[in-house]
Parts: sequence; structure tokens; C-alpha cells
Amino acid sequence: MKSIMLMVLCGFLASFSAIASEGLVSLESPYTVKKTADRFESIILAKGLSLFARIDHKENAESVNLAMPETELILFGNPKVGTPLMNCAPAVAIDLPQKVMIQKDNDNKVRISYNNPEYLQKRHDIQGCDQVISKIAAVLNKLSTAAISQ
Repeated sequence: MKSIMLMVLCGFLASFSAIASEGLVSLESPYTVKKTADRFESIILAKGLSLFARIDHKENAESVNLAMPETELILFGNPKVGTPLMNCAPAVAIDLPQKVMIQKDNDNKVRISYNNPEYLQKRHDIQGCDQVISKIAAVLNKLSTAAISQ
């Protein structure tokens, strides 16, 4: 019975669309890289967040005659959230503002990925900011999920 439950659990976890790898949370998108990035950008602007940069890594690679899969990076944030976090642990500034990466992977699946705030909490030994970390995690999940919703 235990082995059956273990197999069911493993199957469930293997099919779960969010992948946590080396501190990243990744969700599969049904859209192209550009459309996913456009949707994410529209959502953050509608929510009143600041868009600091949008980088098309493939376009930049092509400008120097190199090739790479479609990959876009969006840097965004809200100083009202980031500032208290940096006050808890100034070194976290190296990982701010928040960013999402939208890319086509080796299996031709489009994924939107972001740094897991709990991973950053461990990386920078952030103490006393659990509520801020939880809020950031919830917002990143909500924004990313909205960008890939049909």
C-alpha cells in the first residue's frame, strides 16, 4: 500500500506544471515567448508596478551574429516592497528588482520563470521579513499565472 501511495505521489509531482530548479519557479505557457512577455508586461503595468527593463536576449545575440533560443527578461518591481526587503538584508539588492524570464526550452515549450523568494531568503540569510517574502511569493505566482491563463 505504501508503494502504491508513493507511486501516485511521484506521478502527481512529475505532472505538476510548476518546476522548482535551483531556486527558480517555472510555469508552462500556452502562448509564444513574445505573447507571454507582452501579457506579463500589460499585467504589471495595469497593477501599477514599475517596468524597469525588457530585454530580448535572442535579439541581442543575433546583433552579434550569435544564435540562441527565444528568451526575454522583464525587470519590474515596487519600491514599497523591495525597500523593506533590502532593509532586512542589504545584499538582496543584487537580486532586485524582481525579474521574470520567458523562454522557449529545449522541448519547444514556453516557460515563464522567476526566482523563488524563499530561495532568495536562504541565499541572503534574510531575517525578520517572513511576511514580505510571503507577499512577494504570492504576487509573483499571481502575476505569472495571470500571464499564462487562457
